[in-house]
Amino acid sequence: MMTYEEALRYYAQIDMMGSHLGLDRMAELLRRLGNPEKQLKFVHVAGTNGKGSTAALLDACLRQAGYRVGLYTSPHLVRYNERFQVNGQPISDTALAEATEQVKTAADTMEDAPTQFELLTCVAFCCFLSAGCDIVVLEVGLGGRLDATNSIPVPEAAVITRIGLEHTEILGDTIEKIAAEKGGIIKAGGTVVLGDSSEAVVGVTQEICQERGAALIPARSAVPLSKSLEGQRFSWGPYPEICLSLLGEHQLQNAATALTVLEVLRTKGWQIPDEAILKGMRTAVWPGRFECVSRHPVIIIDGGHNQQCAEAIAVSLRSYFPGKKCSFLMGVLADKDFHGIFDAILPLAARIAAVTPDSHRALPAPELCQRLRDEYGYAAAVPYATMTDALRELQRSAEGEDVICICGSLYMVGEARELFKMT
Repeated sequence: MMTYEEALRYYAQIDMMGSHLGLDRMAELLRRLGNPEKQLKFVHVAGTNGKGSTAALLDACLRQAGYRVGLYTSPHLVRYNERFQVNGQPISDTALAEATEQVKTAADTMEDAPTQFELLTCVAFCCFLSAGCDIVVLEVGLGGRLDATNSIPVPEAAVITRIGLEHTEILGDTIEKIAAEKGGIIKAGGTVVLGDSSEAVVGVTQEICQERGAALIPARSAVPLSKSLEGQRFSWGPYPEICLSLLGEHQLQNAATALTVLEVLRTKGWQIPDEAILKGMRTAVWPGRFECVSRHPVIIIDGGHNQQCAEAIAVSLRSYFPGKKCSFLMGVLADKDFHGIFDAILPLAARIAAVTPDSHRALPAPELCQRLRDEYGYAAAVPYATMTDALRELQRSAEGEDVICICGSLYMVGEARELFKMT
């Protein structure tokens, strides 16, 4: 029997082989596993930003309605188990090892070896089926059309959240091309909830839906009422007041998208009482997304890693802390939109403590600081060897009303949360 440690070594070895989009390997691997995906019900969530938060909100509300819910997201922050949650809890080490062994046995004799993400997606299906999940909230890994998660049958609902420029070398260099890739999760006769109201995305999505005979439902907007570091309140549709645990103005759009999906599920026979929706919104947790982990000084953690994310962070910082400059602890990946991120962040930055994220794609901290000096004339950026060193210095020199924001890469979130014992 495979152990948990052996499973991790297996994934590390597969990761070195790289990633190749396509559905043929998934179809073959799933066939060898007995097609577990055909025995599950899904809500399929794609998008550039907001898909994880929207998935977490859906998971929380469906659990409050009494359903046994599987949640598949990526990447993990600390441990692989986080990617596979059943009723709000990561699967056990034993469950992950057993499912990995099952999938590995099926994959070992394949001529075209599956990628790491394909293996993990199959592990998710096997775990959720074994756990007796009533419904699975399934987050797309990359793109949509050729993503491993798109091997499922027609879901109860497909969801597309906000779309921006990302992975342009793979998905295309325009919003329209990327929207077409995300829209690849739309299946004939399905129902699609669209959380992006931009003209380009709406146009592309409408065209795909018409071609495939799918129903398109735009997400109804939320109306903000109040906010604090404890949460925020808004009204939406039939609900005059909803309390939302997630911080940041952008989360209102994600909540509105999730609420629209829940309305769709109700029309398909899913029993979701109002009380379940209100409690799910109030108690949902999605770590590392404008998450306040300290009050003295205020420290915010956000895994924002592209232009849209950085702009959302900047909007939220201005909204929650008007008129204040912030100290940033940042690391970015070399293949991310450097200028898109720092165009949004620098106007708020009193100083930047730069670190190198734990990824082979990381931009080294000294190079980040050099680029800020050369390309922006920004001299208040200092590289640090570790996040602990950087955070200690920012906390040491902070005054009572200072705000520290840790952001730039999801690869930093897990380490940052561990420093505050948030895992």
